[in-house]
Amino acid sequence: MRHALAVTALSASIGAVVCAHGSGDAITWNREISRLVIDKCASCHRPDGSAFSLLTYKDAQPRANGIKAAVLARTMPPWGAVKGFGNFRNDQSLSQEQIELITKWVDGGIRRGNNPALLPKPPEFKPAPQTTSTAAVRISGAVTLDRAIVLDGLFPEKVPPGQSFQVSAVLPNGHVEPLLWLHGYDARFVHPFLLRTPLRLPAGTVIRGVPSNAVLVLLS
Repeated sequence: MRHALAVTALSASIGAVVCAHGSGDAITWNREISRLVIDKCASCHRPDGSAFSLLTYKDAQPRANGIKAAVLARTMPPWGAVKGFGNFRNDQSLSQEQIELITKWVDGGIRRGNNPALLPKPPEFKPAPQTTSTAAVRISGAVTLDRAIVLDGLFPEKVPPGQSFQVSAVLPNGHVEPLLWLHGYDARFVHPFLLRTPLRLPAGTVIRGVPSNAVLVLLS
């Protein structure tokens, strides 16, 4: 009986140590972080990309603390807009859960993981599609639409560095649609903001919030 109790106590002790070290539950590069990097970072951070590569653990491990700092500051990925003001299908910003995942990975020892079979397939990179519009409307200052449009997205054609502003559409019936909130704009990362659902704006809609020293293109 004493022997059985001793074995049970030893097993419980080993289990507590394993749990304390996070075995089996630890966030690893092979299982979680590599997928997040491919989804959110690899369009720029890759061989022949516009920034240093983060496609492998060897690439990412020495930069892990910098990655943590950048995602906590929300400077990477460089989305450029305030999350929750407007809804975009090409949103590359990280959710709070994704930021916490990276933080826990770094704080937990920047683990690679023991099973390379968990790694995702290497991504294929295709040229980014050109943003075209047959009926673009350029906005500078407050503008009232003289015709109805179906808004598909917005493109910052000219925005002074570091500028922040909120753009809204005030419909003729008084309803206000939040469109885009640029924050600390950085023209190095210029890109369109494509709406998740196209928005019908009738004639008489007022687009407000664009400074007179900036140009924002309404894509339709």
